[in-house]
Amino acid sequence: MNAPAHRADDNSPLIATPATAQDRLRADASDDWLIQDATVLTVTNGTIENGDILVRDGDIAEVGQDLSASSGIETYDASGEYVMPGIIDAHQHFGISNTNEATNQVTAEVGVGDVLDPYDVGLYRGLAGGVTAAHVMHGSANPIGGQNETIKLRYGETTPDALKMDGAPRTVKFALGENPTGIYGGRRDQQPGTRMGVEQVIRDALTRAQRYREAKQAYQSGDRERPPEHSERMEVLAGVLSGDVIVHAHSYRADEIVMLMNVLEDFGVEDLVLQHVNEGFKVAPEIAAFGDDGAGASVFSDWWAYKFEVYYSTAYNAAILTENGVRTSINSDIPGEQRDLYLQAAKTMRYGDLSETEALSLITINPARQLGIGDRTGSIEKGKDADLAIFSEHPLSVYTQPQRTYVDGVVRFDHEDDP
Repeated sequence: MNAPAHRADDNSPLIATPATAQDRLRADASDDWLIQDATVLTVTNGTIENGDILVRDGDIAEVGQDLSASSGIETYDASGEYVMPGIIDAHQHFGISNTNEATNQVTAEVGVGDVLDPYDVGLYRGLAGGVTAAHVMHGSANPIGGQNETIKLRYGETTPDALKMDGAPRTVKFALGENPTGIYGGRRDQQPGTRMGVEQVIRDALTRAQRYREAKQAYQSGDRERPPEHSERMEVLAGVLSGDVIVHAHSYRADEIVMLMNVLEDFGVEDLVLQHVNEGFKVAPEIAAFGDDGAGASVFSDWWAYKFEVYYSTAYNAAILTENGVRTSINSDIPGEQRDLYLQAAKTMRYGDLSETEALSLITINPARQLGIGDRTGSIEKGKDADLAIFSEHPLSVYTQPQRTYVDGVVRFDHEDDP
């Protein structure tokens, strides 16, 4: 393996000099690389033994064997190591300074993209686990919460907007069950106090958005003298109705999962990703049949019983959903848990007999497609973003260690070189 470019000697100070600190920001780091002689796990096009990946300008330029690069391009000898697509965490709350705007049952007008924190060390910890992108979400206090943000883990950037993944589809958080009923009904004596109330809050909000959109259309066609008063809340929910904003819904129980699908179908909404979905295995065929392309499901590998509504689940959930044709991913949700998603995915081989490719898909191409970014990341293919994770052993092995993580071709984590 190549010697690291910057290795401090044993007597180096613990506090970096200004020049070294600036270098750690990787502001001028190369995004041109040739990774050589790895076992390349493409996820979508099989495995390439003794494979090479040529990265130019942050994109994957070539994938194959015995590739060459022009002079000046840095090389990395990955002999004996494994390269997989960068891991995508479809549900996280790191990298933001606020999570819940719990002041109203409907707060679609706010967004966590306004409170990104590029200095959150959780981003680096994710990189140390091979994570290159994440769906940073509003909390689950409200039946309809705020907008989420899909980010790249460009740790070292100092501008919040630099984390945003340009062109990623917009998403908004919905929440069912005990979170909203406990906050509004339990603490404030407001609707919703029951799951019936949660449904009604969502129906009422979407009905108002429907009328708002119709009023705008009437004004644009000349059938109305004035446009409706602008409402950012209604703009977002109108985007849900038109398919421009994807709903990601916090959900646990099978009955409320079916309820939400019925409500959304009543309004013609076909884009839905269910989060947590602990009882999804009970209604997997129904989830797969939602809309034109099925609803997605982003689940924990084997975590439940942490509150009353989550007492009933199974470690086979991801496998059952997958086998029923549901586009399924495994997420971490809790900051600090993002460092071993590759091992969480491996559990589905024990609990459900998924293949290696199916297990890896749960943390790569499947979450990418759930977030609408599958054309840019989630697999190792020519033309995609060079979001890559290198491991010492197969990433589904309990003995593996992440070695390097590239985001847009830039080394953002290096096991050998980082302090």
